[in-house]
Amino acid sequence: MKILVICQYYYPEPFRISDICEELVKRGHEVFVVTGEPNYPEGKIYRGYENHQHSDEVINGVKVHRCPIIPRKTGNLYRFLNYFSFPHQAKRYVKNLKASDGKPFDVVFVNQLSPVMMAEPAIKYKKKFGTHIVLYCLDLWPESLVAGGIKRESLIYKVFHSISKRIYGRMDRILVTSRMFKQYFKEEFGIGDDTIEYLPQYAEDGFEPQPFKEPENKVNLVFAGNIGKIQSVETVIRAAEKMKGKHVHFHIVGGGSELNNLKRIAAGLENITFYGRRPLEEMPFFYSKADAMLVTLKADSVLSLTLPGKVQSYMAAGKPIIGAICGETASIIKDANCGFCGEAEDVAGLVSNISDFLDCDSERKNRMGINARIYYEKFFSKVSFSRQLERFLSESCR
Repeated sequence: MKILVICQYYYPEPFRISDICEELVKRGHEVFVVTGEPNYPEGKIYRGYENHQHSDEVINGVKVHRCPIIPRKTGNLYRFLNYFSFPHQAKRYVKNLKASDGKPFDVVFVNQLSPVMMAEPAIKYKKKFGTHIVLYCLDLWPESLVAGGIKRESLIYKVFHSISKRIYGRMDRILVTSRMFKQYFKEEFGIGDDTIEYLPQYAEDGFEPQPFKEPENKVNLVFAGNIGKIQSVETVIRAAEKMKGKHVHFHIVGGGSELNNLKRIAAGLENITFYGRRPLEEMPFFYSKADAMLVTLKADSVLSLTLPGKVQSYMAAGKPIIGAICGETASIIKDANCGFCGEAEDVAGLVSNISDFLDCDSERKNRMGINARIYYEKFFSKVSFSRQLERFLSESCR
């Protein structure tokens, strides 16, 4: 297949889409990615990519074109300028884009994070060449705006609800990372089950199960991933504050818009360490030090439908999971019997669940980690993901 991939984010930004594209190339497909200049999550163009450097390159067999964009910087104004600058530039670029044989691409694959407008270039391409679009929905829109403080009753929300309905309605197939997304698309946009397929994320290579180790002087709990308002990592900080003097240490690995604010809140706490954003290849090291992993999310009825990608990585590494999160993730932790989970943003509940974990004997802690890996291999493996994605793309070819 000749696959045109549209995604505002790509390597060296920390998203699975790079791994997905490289796997498709390994499977014999031609992959061309149209993306933006890397600036996530700090909001500054990465060193080496300033002034439109490396706008065209080949990375592990994947052809990549980077459209000039306005970086995220800080504040809502720059965030929205960033959101609209990519589709504006990318639509201009793709209007005459062809595959290596001079013909249109067979299928367009949109890896849809925030914003949903990143799918606009795919619609432009479809209009001109009739190429079908497969959209992989990782962030629900306009619900992702709610986590950023936008009220559902506001004009901004209503405008983006209309935009989202139009964009999702133009997709030929929508792949969803959470089973609960299906009902949302049906109720909000009238999109039927015949258009939607469940395709959960997987963990990148390197997250292998590690032998159980007895906790040493302290139990080490690790949160790994983006640190924004949606992730509600403040719940972890507040729990650490309440657990001062206990034999437990909190490790926060990741970067994002809330990192500096959380460091301020945690000032003076000796049972918490921040590491900032680290390269993917370093993450297995941090996982190896963990007795259990932490996952949190902002309390919201629609956000609870999501399944954060870190959950697959945690399970792949065979680690117990302690969560303050509702909905899909809570169900999976329970189904897998791989940890403890309470309500989103419930600090007292998180403290209680951590205490319950501390009270578990070694055999039970080991069993939770084993259960996590078993569940991962059954439902979230990379091999299964790649086969299903390849099938969905092939079925949607022109």
